[in-house]
Amino acid sequence: MITLYGIPNCDTVKKARVWLAEQQQDFTFHDFKKQGLDEVTVRHWLRHVDWEALVNRKGTTWRGLPDERKAAVVDAASATALMLEFPSVIKRPVLQTAAGCHVGFKADHYQQLFAA
Repeated sequence: MITLYGIPNCDTVKKARVWLAEQQQDFTFHDFKKQGLDEVTVRHWLRHVDWEALVNRKGTTWRGLPDERKAAVVDAASATALMLEFPSVIKRPVLQTAAGCHVGFKADHYQQLFAA
């Protein structure tokens, strides 16, 4: 089972969804702003991806946080709390497959993932 996590109006998420559809990959899209996000899911991601790769420090959500809140994000636990409170701080999309999790979208990377 393949699940693509993100928000539908994100350009990178749109590209990933189109790519998966064009490759006839059967996947579920999970809008984590509307459908929510739980700690179990985030902890699963963190078994495959470093927390620093998941927190989008270039996005508007991160930039809008108070400096004290940003400074408090120092490890997986504090990053998890932040991602659960502000899901839009997560770098998108997050692709979850049986083999693992991947953050972001690049067509050549997805091609390699699904070639095996």
